[in-house]
Amino acid sequence: YNETKHQGKLRHLALRVGRRTGEILLTLVSKDAKVPGLAEKAETWLTTYPGLVGVSLNHNPERTNAIFGPQTYTVAGKDYLEEEFAGLTLHIQPHTFFQVYTEQAEQLLALIQQELNLTGTETLIDAYCGIGTLALPLARQARQVLGLEDQPDAVAQARANAALNGITNARFEVGTVEALLPLVMDELDARPDVVLLDPPRKGCDRTVLDTLIQLHAPRLVYMSCNPATLARDLKILCGGDHPPYQIQFLQPADFFPQTAHVECVAFLTWTPGWVAEAEVSSAEIDSSAQTEPSAEPDGASAAPEPSTEVESSTASDGA
Repeated sequence: YNETKHQGKLRHLALRVGRRTGEILLTLVSKDAKVPGLAEKAETWLTTYPGLVGVSLNHNPERTNAIFGPQTYTVAGKDYLEEEFAGLTLHIQPHTFFQVYTEQAEQLLALIQQELNLTGTETLIDAYCGIGTLALPLARQARQVLGLEDQPDAVAQARANAALNGITNARFEVGTVEALLPLVMDELDARPDVVLLDPPRKGCDRTVLDTLIQLHAPRLVYMSCNPATLARDLKILCGGDHPPYQIQFLQPADFFPQTAHVECVAFLTWTPGWVAEAEVSSAEIDSSAQTEPSAEPDGASAAPEPSTEVESSTASDGA
């Protein structure tokens, strides 16, 4: 396939490998929905390569540099591989997100678990939860976990992975974090103790950050694959002379050795007694109006209010 000319059929060959199990999924990405002879070849590959457990075809007809299109079909074998992660068995499909460096992801999870030191009484929200990579291990240490994710396939896998591992205190909802997080504020019986953020490279939408400030969970854990957008978002949450959140510490992790990419997790705590500047200003004005004595001498009458009458033709202008 020539990306510039948009000519040819086979665009990509993608391999997903379970680092702990050795299972492999092979996915061909094609401009056409059908590839003649693929089913026969797929069966041959399954018998030839012992670790290969499934062959899929992804249809991407668009003139784009995005690798995957919206539809993936199983040609032969399974539509998922099994991977062991943090003591859990996860089913992972060809096109859903999962950290490729399993060992480093476990190290970062262990750090999060250590810092949160959950006691089994906490409510945790996992925004951008994917297939439950972080939510499910943390659910074993919390009272309840709610995962938010805008990819229906990922949510279906998260629910299936919860059932597979016998985890009953984790719930997953489909929708954008921007839309779901405000609803969560009204639905939960108590303010969440922890909000975990793991957004894509573009970071969090500003409405998400504003909602988090309104929610004022005692602790935030922000996991990022893009230090630039992490810094931008932390400036909103933690910047200024009187920020709503305080940074406790940040920990980078090298998920892609010998590249410029770095993963980073930031631990934040709510500033006790924080009130938005607008609320403070309003309170000061109200207090001043209640306590400030009148400047007019006793018996003096107030100046007459200016007339608000206008001609009807003027009042209707622009109506």
